[in-house]
Amino acid sequence: MERILLTGATGFVGSTIEKQLVAQGYDVVSSSRIASHKDILLDLEKDFDITEELVGVQYVIHAAARVHCMNDSKEDEQCYIDSNVTATVNLAKQAIQAGVKRLVFISSIKVNGESTTDRKPFLSSDTPSPEDAYGQSKCKAENALLDLAKTSDMEIVIVRPPLVYGPNVKANFASLMNLASKPLLLPFGAVNNKRSFIFVENLASFVVHVLKHPRALNKVWCVSDDNDLSLSQLLSLLIKFSHSKAILVKVPPKIIVCLLSFLGKKNVADRLVGDLQVNILETKSVLGWTPPFSVEESLHKTVLLSDRKKNHE
Repeated sequence: MERILLTGATGFVGSTIEKQLVAQGYDVVSSSRIASHKDILLDLEKDFDITEELVGVQYVIHAAARVHCMNDSKEDEQCYIDSNVTATVNLAKQAIQAGVKRLVFISSIKVNGESTTDRKPFLSSDTPSPEDAYGQSKCKAENALLDLAKTSDMEIVIVRPPLVYGPNVKANFASLMNLASKPLLLPFGAVNNKRSFIFVENLASFVVHVLKHPRALNKVWCVSDDNDLSLSQLLSLLIKFSHSKAILVKVPPKIIVCLLSFLGKKNVADRLVGDLQVNILETKSVLGWTPPFSVEESLHKTVLLSDRKKNHE
């Protein structure tokens, strides 16, 4: 039985990856920064040496990451470097020393940039253009890993997903779900932008797929649900699946942008009405992978299972 070390195993993405690995018969050594039933306590913010634990492990999936620092200010940039770059490189070097065959790194489409408005969808071959500290740290980690692959026998696979959603998702997607579930007039009916997303189970499927794929090594791969949605389409589906009485009203996007900009939330406006598309044609054709769950299935499952958790709380 092949052995895998999975970091971030208690996280939103990591826990889903773990379930799929176990279902396929892998021996999973899971790690988390929180003391629990997990096999290894691994805190990216602290020095660690798990070389001994990595002996006998064939594959490492690095899903742990620092997503938010306290203020996301200039002073906090170092926390992204410490957790997302330094810790990633340390883990990779220890894996090389232990004889690990392949490391799969969960990166982010933020390495490409923040928007595809007025340009073609992002490709894995695009020149990186990260704009915030998080994206920059992921970019630095990618480069460091690919450099290590050139001087060692360990293979590297880098995965760049867009926004990941699924049951019990948090942050911006959770806010949209909350809006869609209430009997409100929502002024987004005329927002016909295009944004790529990925269902957490589709992402986990891809990670497992590239674990041993011979053509995946030492490359960057963009992934998505392969069905981009406008904000109005996304909200329409969320309203439908939550059986909500919310109504989408067609307000010109320019008015939405002006209002939010006046309120000091231009970044929010850009995300709501702007484009962020990912081209996964190469991913599908070279690796022979397609998302197992459609967008409608994924959103339905997200709303249904999230509601069930709320009802049990």
